[in-house]
Amino acid sequence: MSNKIPTQDQSPNPVQIHSPKLMHIDKAKIFPRSIRGFYQNIRHVFMAFILFVYVALAWVKWDGRQAVLFDLEHRQFFIFGWTFAPQDFFFLSWLLIIAAFTLFVVTVFAGRVFCGYVCPQTTWTTLYLWIEKITEGERNARIKLDKAPMSVNKFIRRATKHFLWLLIAFATGFVFVGYFTPVRSLAEDFVTGNLGGWGYVFILLFTVLTYLNAGWMREKVCFYMCPYGRFQSVMFDKDTLIVSYDTERGESRGARKKTVDPKEAGLGDCIDCQLCVQVCPTGIDIRDGLQLECIQCAACIDACDSIMDQMGYQRGLVRYTTENILEKKSGYHWLRPRLIGYSAVVLVMMVMFVYSLAARVPLSIDAIRDRNQLYRENSEGLIENVYTLKVMNKSQQTQQYHLTLAGDNTNIQLIPIDDFNLDAGEVSNLPVTLQADPADLAQSNTKITFKVEAVADKNVTAQVESRFLSPSN
Repeated sequence: MSNKIPTQDQSPNPVQIHSPKLMHIDKAKIFPRSIRGFYQNIRHVFMAFILFVYVALAWVKWDGRQAVLFDLEHRQFFIFGWTFAPQDFFFLSWLLIIAAFTLFVVTVFAGRVFCGYVCPQTTWTTLYLWIEKITEGERNARIKLDKAPMSVNKFIRRATKHFLWLLIAFATGFVFVGYFTPVRSLAEDFVTGNLGGWGYVFILLFTVLTYLNAGWMREKVCFYMCPYGRFQSVMFDKDTLIVSYDTERGESRGARKKTVDPKEAGLGDCIDCQLCVQVCPTGIDIRDGLQLECIQCAACIDACDSIMDQMGYQRGLVRYTTENILEKKSGYHWLRPRLIGYSAVVLVMMVMFVYSLAARVPLSIDAIRDRNQLYRENSEGLIENVYTLKVMNKSQQTQQYHLTLAGDNTNIQLIPIDDFNLDAGEVSNLPVTLQADPADLAQSNTKITFKVEAVADKNVTAQVESRFLSPSN
């Protein structure tokens, strides 16, 4: 957007929370200036932690296997000590719902801090901007280089920047694929050329997406693609903490010497230095009020505080505050219905989720009837039904299991099979045959229940129902 500053008569309202306007986005490239300060230090710690966890977690081993692995080929999903099957996907759905409501709580309390501090788009974009700074220089140097004609110096700087961008994009894409294919074997196959076509395609795909999103699209992802900024105003209220410019204190704006008393000059504390605009990664002017493009990274706060320190003024001209504090000079209101309601819902869901996960039986069983024939008659005149039992060991240790028929139906007999062992995460297709004397069956369709029980722990059991079919009497 334009860097033109409103005059005194055009000064905006202090905050526009309930109907943040979509500012006109200038097509010109944004060159954010780097800034240091309290909030930027916090952001960089969070972002470094996110990058470290993302990369390191793929290489962590747990009980002899990759700690976090979504094995799509074998339909098994390992998360540290837990093994999940596709039928356990409701846990993932539940977790996503909890994450959404947690985001609601954070947004009601402190606005878009997720975007500014931990969002992956912001994290990778910040990393790319840092590379751009060390290869092309600070903001003014980058602007000058961008306008300059191609030269050897410009080519080397640009080539170095894009090489480093692509290197990070490749590492990001490689690690991402490593969460779906064992990363150690992925690295070995990649180097030796045995990965296969699709493996290279997916690594290339995520490399290109990372390079484009963090290197070229940057803030445009927040402007045009991310839905969060569009519905944030629904969750805001007048006590939501947001980055705001104190209009009453800052206006009228104007340059002055450090020795000039702003009150005697008829000026506010804002010296109209434009630093808050220069450091903004989305190129907005926080003095225009709350805007949809603001990701609440607080770079403008650190920039303004640095100027206030130089001028000898009190910090906080741009700060985290609320509409009520600015307009009514009131304190912060913690007990608000929306905040309490969202928090209570999140707490209840988290307790239920943890309980369900703790009570989860690390064993699953599914019964599939023989589709070639409903039933068959053996040489002794008994009716037989054939099934395939899919048994999965969801624990992290090898287990021995015992199969029986549960229930009171003693007319149907299970042809005995030996106890069987399953390794951690292993799925076994177990052929099973049931037989019964047709004279002992009261109906042609009888409900039966298969029960699998761990030999070492009788509490680890799983059951599945099926049907035993026979001729009509």
